[in-house]
Amino acid sequence: MSRDARWKALLELLVERGRLDVEEAAAELEVSAATIRRDFDQLAEQQMLVRTRGGAVVHGVSYELPLRYKTARHASEKQRIAKAVAELIAPGEAVGLTGGTTTTEVARALAVRSDLTSGSPALTVVTNALNIANELAVRPQFKIVVTGGVARPQSYELIGPLADGVLGQITLDVAVLGVVAFDVAHGAAAHDEAEAAINRLLCERAERVVVAADSSKLGQRAFARICAAEAVDTLVTDSAASADAVRRFEEAGVQVLAV
Repeated sequence: MSRDARWKALLELLVERGRLDVEEAAAELEVSAATIRRDFDQLAEQQMLVRTRGGAVVHGVSYELPLRYKTARHASEKQRIAKAVAELIAPGEAVGLTGGTTTTEVARALAVRSDLTSGSPALTVVTNALNIANELAVRPQFKIVVTGGVARPQSYELIGPLADGVLGQITLDVAVLGVVAFDVAHGAAAHDEAEAAINRLLCERAERVVVAADSSKLGQRAFARICAAEAVDTLVTDSAASADAVRRFEEAGVQVLAV
């Protein structure tokens, strides 16, 4: 197992459990305790975790994995969801994309659509995610608009009041939200309140709102609310979503596509 794969696995175990012992982690990953100690020390230096005697705990109360360590989680589901979301977008539309692993896959799915290879523009993409803008900027048929703001290292998203000036001057056909939680009662949510505020502005400027979320995020709550469930037109999720969850969203007026 490579170091990056090991670090990703360790961080995911930490998010899940809140605390890890060296011996426990070594057994789970089938490596030596000395290797895990080195990994814990190096991750602590990067402020990715807090080192404890004999193990590690998550860093802070509202711990969130940086984007680069989340790319492999539910990867196949996210790619299916992204393809389905991309198919909801018509040529020539103005699309808002928030940051996140699923919306990054949506950007990639849009980039390879055969009917979006030409046009002036074939698509207008408004995003506060630096990684999405970077991936799509090489597509000359896409018009890329990046909001202002301060970069948030966990998600590569621009946040803060500098984005308001751009978002207050535009109108979108569709906003695609990547979320950490989506619940009928509590709505769509993010870990960070500044990130949620930018996502909320994108929703307010859009004719329709699409939430792209794998089934593990349904029925969950997170700290910062983006919008109410009733403000969402379509939820695109994976086929593991429970029938009860789908029914509850549909009763709230949300169209559900499970792929």
